[in-house]
Amino acid sequence: MKIKPTNSTQKNVRAPKRTPKKTPKAAAITQGAKRGTKPTNKKTRISTPQVAEHIDFRRQTKSGLHSKNRHHGRYDLGQLVKVLPALAPHIVRTPAGEQSINFSDPLAVKLLNKAILLVDYGVQHWDIPNGFLCPPIPGRADYIHRVAELLDGERKGGFRHNAVHMLDIGAGANCIYPLVAAAEYGWNVVGSDIDPRSIDNAQAIVNANPQFQPRIVLRRQSKTDSIFKGIILPTDRFDITTCNPPFHRSAEEANAGTQRKIANLAANKVKRGSENLAKMRQNVASKPRNTSLNFGGQNAELWCPGGEAAFVAQMAIESRDFATQVLWFSTLISKKENVTPLCEQLSALGVKAMRVIEMSQGQKVSRLVAWSFLDAPLRRQWAELAGLKA
Repeated sequence: MKIKPTNSTQKNVRAPKRTPKKTPKAAAITQGAKRGTKPTNKKTRISTPQVAEHIDFRRQTKSGLHSKNRHHGRYDLGQLVKVLPALAPHIVRTPAGEQSINFSDPLAVKLLNKAILLVDYGVQHWDIPNGFLCPPIPGRADYIHRVAELLDGERKGGFRHNAVHMLDIGAGANCIYPLVAAAEYGWNVVGSDIDPRSIDNAQAIVNANPQFQPRIVLRRQSKTDSIFKGIILPTDRFDITTCNPPFHRSAEEANAGTQRKIANLAANKVKRGSENLAKMRQNVASKPRNTSLNFGGQNAELWCPGGEAAFVAQMAIESRDFATQVLWFSTLISKKENVTPLCEQLSALGVKAMRVIEMSQGQKVSRLVAWSFLDAPLRRQWAELAGLKA
């Protein structure tokens, strides 16, 4: 099998510069109620994967939120408070005098999400137990829009979205990916999770919102060492799978990440260039607290043995067993150094197509890696048949 550097023959693959400039230090950003911001200047270079010559490999960079994302600009806090008055006490003023919420307060973040889901996605009843992951919705919605765009590329005139079947690995107690996918595109979603408490809460959310009951089904993963096995049934056919994998390798590492986030949130409350900035970071870091992330998170949501790299490697291996039952597999990757090993592993597993999409929103950069074991004619045929079933 011939191996090639992907940038040598693919026109839309951007190879890294030979002598990249030094990465400038990112300036602190005031923690306001911003939803979509200008792309960061921070370099996020990924080494070029070595993949088999026959693979349709494409790399893209997407700056800012997707054009279909509802969360461009700043949150309309006035409207959100109007539909959810409980959010009002959590509105604060930034050093610049702008309205925001206290993003270091888990309750404030949860109420913000609750109001957003109500206003933008028609979710009338939504709640999560204390301590569970409460992620920011704009980034979650962007993932859904990006994979919808991926599916649209398989059929002239776009994919028939009311026929799409999606599998979300690790739906969590919040159930946000299934809710957004069903609300925005009318997709049929199976959400899986290993934590029975997450499944129970997600099911309670679906039960409390009848409009989602025909569209969202929850399945518990009972096998602690499996991802797709036991979830994808013999009769299942999924057009897309999604996943935001556990990031950390241990509970200790997750707690250290918590402390860093607390320090950053504290630092962002002062103006750029303040003499107190370094002191504030140092003080917070030197006083570790047993506290949750502002966005929460249970063990299964935050860490697994081997961390993100091990999780996505296992996902890649298992995906081969369901090569003909899934059109596109996908996952988010937080650590850029995990992208190349995953791509090269997928190449060795025999995938026919691969996509790497770098998504930047403000200073936050994530990567979407998608792969298919079906070649272009088979994917096109799949998309056409999906349209007939719509």
